[in-house]
Amino acid sequence: MNPDLPVRCHVVTGKGGTGKTTVAAALALALAAEGRTVLLVECEGRQGIAQLFDTPPLPYEERRVAVTRGGGEVRALAIDVEEALLEYLEMFYNLRRAGRALRKMGAVDFATTIAPGLRDVLITGKVKEAVTRRVDGQRVYDAVVVDAPPTGRITRFLNVTSEMAGLARSGPIKTQSDGVMAVLRSPQTAVHLVTLLEDMPVQETADAIAELADAQLPVGSVIVNMATEPVLPEPELVRAAEGRLTGADLVPGLTAAGLPADADLADALAAETVEHARRWAAQDALRARVEGLGRPTVELPLLPGPMDLGCLFELAGRLEESLGAEVAA
Repeated sequence: MNPDLPVRCHVVTGKGGTGKTTVAAALALALAAEGRTVLLVECEGRQGIAQLFDTPPLPYEERRVAVTRGGGEVRALAIDVEEALLEYLEMFYNLRRAGRALRKMGAVDFATTIAPGLRDVLITGKVKEAVTRRVDGQRVYDAVVVDAPPTGRITRFLNVTSEMAGLARSGPIKTQSDGVMAVLRSPQTAVHLVTLLEDMPVQETADAIAELADAQLPVGSVIVNMATEPVLPEPELVRAAEGRLTGADLVPGLTAAGLPADADLADALAAETVEHARRWAAQDALRARVEGLGRPTVELPLLPGPMDLGCLFELAGRLEESLGAEVAA
Protein backbone atom coordinates (compact mmCIF):
# COMPACT_ATOMS: atom_id res chain seq x y z
CA MET A 1 0.00 0.00 0.00
CA ASN A 2 1.03 3.58 -0.57
CA PRO A 3 -0.04 5.75 2.39
CA ASP A 4 1.32 8.92 0.80
CA LEU A 5 -1.11 9.31 -2.11
CA PRO A 6 -2.23 12.98 -1.97
CA VAL A 7 -5.85 12.37 -3.08
CA ARG A 8 -7.43 9.48 -1.22
CA CYS A 9 -11.15 10.36 -1.25
CA HIS A 10 -12.61 10.52 -4.77
CA VAL A 11 -16.21 11.76 -4.82
CA VAL A 12 -17.98 11.09 -8.14
CA THR A 13 -21.11 13.06 -9.04
CA GLY A 14 -23.05 13.85 -12.19
CA LYS A 15 -26.51 14.63 -13.49
CA GLY A 16 -28.83 11.63 -13.53
CA GLY A 17 -28.34 9.56 -16.67
CA THR A 18 -24.70 10.52 -17.22
CA GLY A 19 -23.39 7.19 -15.93
CA LYS A 20 -21.78 8.41 -12.71
CA THR A 21 -22.08 4.99 -11.02
CA THR A 22 -20.34 3.33 -13.97
CA VAL A 23 -17.58 5.96 -13.89
CA ALA A 24 -17.18 5.57 -10.11
CA ALA A 25 -16.79 1.80 -10.52
CA ALA A 26 -14.26 2.22 -13.34
CA LEU A 27 -12.31 4.77 -11.29
CA ALA A 28 -12.17 2.36 -8.36
CA LEU A 29 -10.73 -0.32 -10.67
CA ALA A 30 -8.15 2.14 -12.03
CA LEU A 31 -7.07 3.16 -8.54
CA ALA A 32 -6.83 -0.46 -7.40
CA ALA A 33 -4.27 -1.37 -10.07
CA GLU A 34 -0.75 -2.34 -9.02
CA GLY A 35 -1.74 -3.89 -5.72
CA ARG A 36 -3.75 -1.10 -4.14
CA THR A 37 -6.88 -1.64 -2.05
CA VAL A 38 -9.85 0.60 -2.79
CA LEU A 39 -13.27 0.94 -1.20
CA LEU A 40 -16.19 1.81 -3.50
CA VAL A 41 -19.06 3.36 -1.53
CA GLU A 42 -22.67 3.60 -2.67
CA CYS A 43 -24.75 6.30 -0.99
CA GLU A 44 -28.22 6.12 -2.48
CA GLY A 45 -29.37 2.55 -1.82
CA ARG A 46 -29.97 1.67 -5.48
CA GLN A 47 -27.60 -1.36 -5.49
CA GLY A 48 -26.13 -0.08 -8.74
CA ILE A 49 -22.66 -1.29 -7.79
CA ALA A 50 -23.90 -4.83 -7.22
CA GLN A 51 -25.52 -4.81 -10.65
CA LEU A 52 -22.36 -3.55 -12.36
CA PHE A 53 -20.16 -6.19 -10.75
CA ASP A 54 -22.84 -8.88 -11.16
CA THR A 55 -22.98 -9.72 -7.46
CA PRO A 56 -25.91 -10.20 -5.05
CA PRO A 57 -27.24 -7.05 -3.34
CA LEU A 58 -24.61 -5.64 -1.04
CA PRO A 59 -25.23 -5.73 2.73
CA TYR A 60 -23.91 -3.11 5.14
CA GLU A 61 -20.41 -4.56 5.13
CA GLU A 62 -17.32 -4.17 2.96
CA ARG A 63 -17.08 -6.99 0.43
CA ARG A 64 -14.57 -7.67 -2.33
CA VAL A 65 -16.16 -7.29 -5.77
CA ALA A 66 -13.12 -7.28 -8.09
CA VAL A 67 -9.41 -8.11 -8.27
CA THR A 68 -7.02 -6.04 -10.39
CA ARG A 69 -3.53 -6.52 -11.73
CA GLY A 70 -0.74 -6.70 -9.22
CA GLY A 71 -3.02 -8.19 -6.57
CA GLY A 72 -5.11 -5.06 -6.04
CA GLU A 73 -8.73 -5.31 -5.06
CA VAL A 74 -11.94 -3.29 -5.00
CA ARG A 75 -14.23 -3.70 -2.03
CA ALA A 76 -17.73 -2.27 -2.06
CA LEU A 77 -20.04 -0.92 0.61
CA ALA A 78 -23.69 0.05 0.24
CA ILE A 79 -24.35 2.38 3.16
CA ASP A 80 -27.49 1.59 5.13
CA VAL A 81 -28.53 4.73 7.00
CA GLU A 82 -30.12 2.85 9.91
CA GLU A 83 -27.03 0.72 10.44
CA ALA A 84 -24.82 3.80 10.13
CA LEU A 85 -26.89 5.49 12.83
CA LEU A 86 -26.59 2.48 15.15
CA GLU A 87 -22.86 2.45 14.54
CA TYR A 88 -22.68 6.18 15.33
CA LEU A 89 -24.67 5.79 18.57
CA GLU A 90 -22.44 2.95 19.69
CA MET A 91 -19.21 4.75 18.76
CA PHE A 92 -19.97 8.03 20.49
CA TYR A 93 -22.62 7.27 23.07
CA ASN A 94 -22.42 3.50 23.71
CA LEU A 95 -26.14 3.32 22.86
CA ARG A 96 -26.36 0.60 20.19
CA ARG A 97 -28.96 -1.35 22.15
CA ALA A 98 -31.06 1.76 22.59
CA GLY A 99 -30.65 2.45 18.90
CA ARG A 100 -32.13 -0.93 18.04
CA ALA A 101 -35.14 -0.12 20.19
CA LEU A 102 -35.51 3.19 18.37
CA ARG A 103 -35.46 1.36 15.04
CA LYS A 104 -38.24 -0.99 16.16
CA MET A 105 -40.32 2.04 17.10
CA GLY A 106 -39.74 3.61 13.69
CA ALA A 107 -37.90 6.49 15.31
CA VAL A 108 -34.97 6.24 12.91
CA ASP A 109 -37.16 6.73 9.84
CA PHE A 110 -39.00 9.52 11.62
CA ALA A 111 -35.77 11.29 12.53
CA THR A 112 -34.28 11.08 9.04
CA THR A 113 -37.57 12.23 7.51
CA ILE A 114 -37.96 15.36 9.61
CA ALA A 115 -34.21 16.04 9.41
CA PRO A 116 -33.14 14.90 5.90
CA GLY A 117 -29.66 16.29 6.47
CA LEU A 118 -29.10 13.61 9.10
CA ARG A 119 -28.78 11.00 6.36
CA ASP A 120 -26.02 12.96 4.67
CA VAL A 121 -24.24 13.51 7.98
CA LEU A 122 -24.21 9.77 8.66
CA ILE A 123 -23.07 8.89 5.14
CA THR A 124 -20.25 11.43 5.00
CA GLY A 125 -19.21 10.38 8.48
CA LYS A 126 -18.89 6.78 7.32
CA VAL A 127 -16.87 7.87 4.29
CA LYS A 128 -14.51 9.87 6.51
CA GLU A 129 -14.10 6.87 8.83
CA ALA A 130 -13.11 4.64 5.89
CA VAL A 131 -10.66 7.22 4.52
CA THR A 132 -8.89 7.62 7.87
CA ARG A 133 -9.17 4.05 9.20
CA ARG A 134 -5.93 2.41 10.30
CA VAL A 135 -5.04 -1.06 11.56
CA ASP A 136 -1.69 -1.51 13.31
CA GLY A 137 -0.75 1.98 12.19
CA GLN A 138 -1.37 1.24 8.49
CA ARG A 139 -4.18 2.71 6.40
CA VAL A 140 -6.74 0.07 5.48
CA TYR A 141 -7.57 1.70 2.11
CA ASP A 142 -5.29 3.40 -0.36
CA ALA A 143 -8.32 5.23 -1.74
CA VAL A 144 -12.06 5.53 -1.23
CA VAL A 145 -14.36 6.21 -4.20
CA VAL A 146 -17.83 7.56 -3.43
CA ASP A 147 -20.74 7.12 -5.83
CA ALA A 148 -22.31 10.34 -4.57
CA PRO A 149 -25.70 12.04 -5.12
CA PRO A 150 -26.29 13.96 -8.39
CA THR A 151 -24.78 17.36 -9.13
CA GLY A 152 -28.01 19.11 -8.18
CA ARG A 153 -27.44 18.32 -4.51
CA ILE A 154 -23.76 17.39 -4.28
CA THR A 155 -22.71 20.60 -2.51
CA ARG A 156 -25.48 20.28 0.06
CA PHE A 157 -24.57 16.62 0.58
CA LEU A 158 -20.90 17.35 1.24
CA ASN A 159 -21.42 20.57 3.16
CA VAL A 160 -24.30 19.53 5.45
CA THR A 161 -21.87 18.30 8.10
CA SER A 162 -20.34 21.77 8.25
CA GLU A 163 -23.80 23.20 8.85
CA MET A 164 -24.38 20.62 11.58
CA ALA A 165 -21.12 21.65 13.23
CA GLY A 166 -22.42 25.20 13.39
CA LEU A 167 -25.42 24.04 15.41
CA ALA A 168 -23.38 22.17 18.00
CA ARG A 169 -20.83 24.18 19.95
CA SER A 170 -19.22 21.20 21.65
CA GLY A 171 -19.48 17.46 22.24
CA PRO A 172 -19.27 14.38 19.97
CA ILE A 173 -21.43 15.87 17.19
CA LYS A 174 -19.19 18.93 16.95
CA THR A 175 -16.04 16.79 17.02
CA GLN A 176 -17.35 14.37 14.41
CA SER A 177 -18.56 17.15 12.13
CA ASP A 178 -15.29 19.04 12.29
CA GLY A 179 -13.38 15.82 11.54
CA VAL A 180 -15.51 15.06 8.48
CA MET A 181 -15.11 18.55 7.04
CA ALA A 182 -11.38 18.50 7.70
CA VAL A 183 -11.15 15.53 5.33
CA LEU A 184 -13.66 16.76 2.72
CA ARG A 185 -12.05 20.19 2.40
CA SER A 186 -8.48 18.93 2.41
CA PRO A 187 -6.16 17.99 -0.49
CA GLN A 188 -7.04 14.37 0.36
CA THR A 189 -10.39 14.85 -1.41
CA ALA A 190 -11.36 15.54 -5.03
CA VAL A 191 -14.90 15.86 -6.38
CA HIS A 192 -15.06 14.56 -9.97
CA LEU A 193 -18.00 15.55 -12.17
CA VAL A 194 -19.40 13.27 -14.86
CA THR A 195 -21.17 14.83 -17.83
CA LEU A 196 -22.39 14.12 -21.34
CA LEU A 197 -21.89 16.40 -24.32
CA GLU A 198 -25.45 17.67 -23.96
CA ASP A 199 -26.68 21.10 -22.90
CA MET A 200 -28.28 20.28 -19.54
CA PRO A 201 -25.53 18.02 -18.14
CA VAL A 202 -22.83 20.51 -19.15
CA GLN A 203 -24.74 23.40 -17.55
CA GLU A 204 -25.31 21.42 -14.33
CA THR A 205 -21.61 20.58 -14.27
CA ALA A 206 -20.68 24.25 -14.58
CA ASP A 207 -23.15 25.21 -11.85
CA ALA A 208 -21.88 22.46 -9.53
CA ILE A 209 -18.25 23.53 -9.99
CA ALA A 210 -19.16 27.08 -8.98
CA GLU A 211 -21.15 25.90 -5.95
CA LEU A 212 -18.39 23.54 -4.80
CA ALA A 213 -15.81 26.30 -5.09
CA ASP A 214 -18.00 28.66 -3.06
CA ALA A 215 -18.30 25.98 -0.36
CA GLN A 216 -14.50 25.52 -0.37
CA LEU A 217 -14.84 21.92 -1.53
CA PRO A 218 -12.04 20.68 -3.82
CA VAL A 219 -13.03 20.08 -7.45
CA GLY A 220 -11.17 17.34 -9.34
CA SER A 221 -11.70 16.39 -12.99
CA VAL A 222 -14.57 16.64 -15.43
CA ILE A 223 -15.21 13.26 -17.04
CA VAL A 224 -17.10 13.33 -20.33
CA ASN A 225 -18.85 9.97 -20.52
CA MET A 226 -20.27 8.10 -23.53
CA ALA A 227 -18.43 10.26 -26.05
CA THR A 228 -18.98 9.20 -29.67
CA GLU A 229 -16.40 9.24 -32.46
CA PRO A 230 -17.12 10.88 -35.84
CA VAL A 231 -17.71 8.47 -38.72
CA LEU A 232 -16.30 10.88 -41.33
CA PRO A 233 -13.11 12.94 -41.68
CA GLU A 234 -13.46 16.51 -40.44
CA PRO A 235 -13.69 18.22 -43.88
CA GLU A 236 -16.59 15.98 -44.86
CA LEU A 237 -18.24 16.56 -41.48
CA VAL A 238 -18.05 20.33 -41.95
CA ARG A 239 -19.47 20.06 -45.46
CA ALA A 240 -22.36 17.86 -44.30
CA ALA A 241 -23.11 20.05 -41.28
CA GLU A 242 -23.39 23.04 -43.59
CA GLY A 243 -25.97 21.15 -45.67
CA ARG A 244 -23.69 20.85 -48.71
CA LEU A 245 -24.21 17.09 -49.09
CA THR A 246 -26.92 15.60 -51.27
CA GLY A 247 -28.02 12.17 -52.31
CA ALA A 248 -26.50 12.75 -55.74
CA ASP A 249 -23.08 13.10 -54.08
CA LEU A 250 -23.42 9.58 -52.66
CA VAL A 251 -24.55 7.78 -55.84
CA PRO A 252 -20.99 7.18 -57.18
CA GLY A 253 -19.97 5.67 -53.83
CA LEU A 254 -22.99 3.38 -53.77
CA THR A 255 -22.23 2.24 -57.31
CA ALA A 256 -18.57 1.61 -56.48
CA ALA A 257 -19.62 -0.49 -53.48
CA GLY A 258 -21.88 -2.62 -55.66
CA LEU A 259 -25.05 -1.28 -54.05
CA PRO A 260 -28.18 -0.10 -55.86
CA ALA A 261 -27.76 3.52 -56.92
CA ASP A 262 -31.30 4.28 -55.86
CA ALA A 263 -32.04 8.01 -55.54
CA ASP A 264 -34.35 7.57 -52.55
CA LEU A 265 -31.75 5.46 -50.73
CA ALA A 266 -29.02 8.00 -51.52
CA ASP A 267 -31.20 10.88 -50.26
CA ALA A 268 -31.98 9.01 -47.02
CA LEU A 269 -28.28 8.27 -46.44
CA ALA A 270 -27.42 11.91 -47.09
CA ALA A 271 -30.03 13.06 -44.57
CA GLU A 272 -28.63 10.67 -41.94
CA THR A 273 -25.11 11.95 -42.63
CA VAL A 274 -26.17 15.58 -42.29
CA GLU A 275 -27.92 14.83 -38.98
CA HIS A 276 -24.81 13.03 -37.65
CA ALA A 277 -22.56 15.90 -38.73
CA ARG A 278 -24.74 18.55 -37.11
CA ARG A 279 -24.98 16.52 -33.91
CA TRP A 280 -21.19 16.22 -33.90
CA ALA A 281 -20.80 19.97 -34.45
CA ALA A 282 -23.09 20.65 -31.49
CA GLN A 283 -21.11 18.22 -29.33
CA ASP A 284 -17.87 19.89 -30.39
CA ALA A 285 -19.21 23.26 -29.23
CA LEU A 286 -20.12 21.71 -25.88
CA ARG A 287 -16.68 20.12 -25.69
CA ALA A 288 -15.22 23.62 -25.89
CA ARG A 289 -17.51 24.71 -23.04
CA VAL A 290 -16.32 21.80 -20.91
CA GLU A 291 -12.68 22.64 -21.57
CA GLY A 292 -13.46 26.24 -20.64
CA LEU A 293 -14.45 25.16 -17.13
CA GLY A 294 -10.77 25.11 -16.28
CA ARG A 295 -10.62 21.60 -14.86
CA PRO A 296 -8.67 18.55 -16.12
CA THR A 297 -10.91 16.75 -18.61
CA VAL A 298 -11.04 13.18 -19.85
CA GLU A 299 -13.39 11.54 -22.34
CA LEU A 300 -14.68 8.00 -22.01
CA PRO A 301 -16.11 6.31 -25.12
CA LEU A 302 -19.62 5.06 -25.69
CA LEU A 303 -19.16 1.29 -25.58
CA PRO A 304 -21.44 -1.02 -27.57
CA GLY A 305 -23.66 -3.53 -25.80
CA PRO A 306 -24.58 -3.83 -22.12
CA MET A 307 -22.14 -2.71 -19.44
CA ASP A 308 -20.28 -5.66 -17.90
CA LEU A 309 -17.06 -6.20 -15.96
CA GLY A 310 -15.01 -6.28 -19.17
CA CYS A 311 -16.39 -2.87 -20.14
CA LEU A 312 -15.59 -1.51 -16.68
CA PHE A 313 -11.97 -2.65 -17.00
CA GLU A 314 -11.77 -1.02 -20.45
CA LEU A 315 -13.02 2.28 -19.02
CA ALA A 316 -10.63 1.90 -16.08
CA GLY A 317 -7.75 1.59 -18.55
CA ARG A 318 -8.87 4.77 -20.30
CA LEU A 319 -8.96 6.61 -16.97
CA GLU A 320 -5.45 5.44 -16.11
CA GLU A 321 -4.14 6.60 -19.49
CA SER A 322 -5.96 9.93 -19.56
CA LEU A 323 -5.69 11.12 -15.96
CA GLY A 324 -2.37 9.48 -15.24
CA ALA A 325 -0.86 10.83 -12.02
CA GLU A 326 -4.12 12.49 -11.01
CA VAL A 327 -5.95 9.13 -10.90
CA ALA A 328 -3.00 7.52 -9.20
CA ALA A 329 -3.12 10.38 -6.74
